[in-house]
Amino acid sequence: MTSPPPLDADALRARLVENGPYTALDVVTVTGSTNTDLVAAANSGAADRTVLVAEEQQAGRGRMRRSWVSPRHYGLHVSVLLRPVVAAHSALSWVPLLAGTALAETVRETTGLDAVLKWPNDLLLGHQRKAAGILADAVSTMDGMAVVLGMGVNVHHEPSDLPESAGGLPATSLAAEGVKVDRTELLATLLERLSRAEYQWRTGATDGVERGLLERYRALCSTLGMRVRVELGGSRVLEGTARDVDEHGRLVVRGRDGVRTPLSAGDVVHLRPAES
Repeated sequence: MTSPPPLDADALRARLVENGPYTALDVVTVTGSTNTDLVAAANSGAADRTVLVAEEQQAGRGRMRRSWVSPRHYGLHVSVLLRPVVAAHSALSWVPLLAGTALAETVRETTGLDAVLKWPNDLLLGHQRKAAGILADAVSTMDGMAVVLGMGVNVHHEPSDLPESAGGLPATSLAAEGVKVDRTELLATLLERLSRAEYQWRTGATDGVERGLLERYRALCSTLGMRVRVELGGSRVLEGTARDVDEHGRLVVRGRDGVRTPLSAGDVVHLRPAES
């Protein structure tokens, strides 16, 4: 099988740095984890809106300590360093949600696929198949609080290239769903949309409500209206119906006892649509 073409690093820098909103953008051939590398760069004083992209990632990290590995030129592995000035660290919980919104909207726009989000930010295609994940690392640096936002997207993988599951869901890719895309164009569009969403959040309201960001997220969140099991760590489990995503980005689950519980973290399993 012919390997997919590499990213056009010069075109990305011209569009996103020289004529765009980002400060710096590097594309490396291979690394362990773009998030790990950019966290180190943040501690060394790297600037706001620095971007690191890897053609191959060998030790990527996902939520709940899951690994993320992808062969060269097959996926998107990108991390963005953000240094927003916020009054409360809790406001940073909105960053991965707005990133999920930007990613789902980009995939819908560029591929026509019905991309949705499993709370907080797993990208699902087709019948609950996972095609991408997002991980945000908060970093306390000498220059203040920063967030390293990592996104990994399965692009050119055929079904035989994919693991059986990703975070408990069947894995998929854009190619496996029948869509071929130019990774350079997909990445540029994603980062442009992410920049606009993050700027709206940064300059509007840190709770994500202003300018419609919360409503955009809710419209894409397939978890809402589902019967769910939320694994909270250890042996703690909450089962109920996902009723809302609140102004802090928390998933509100109505338990069997009728009590509504807002959750800021947890591994969500979709069970079935809730009865009306």
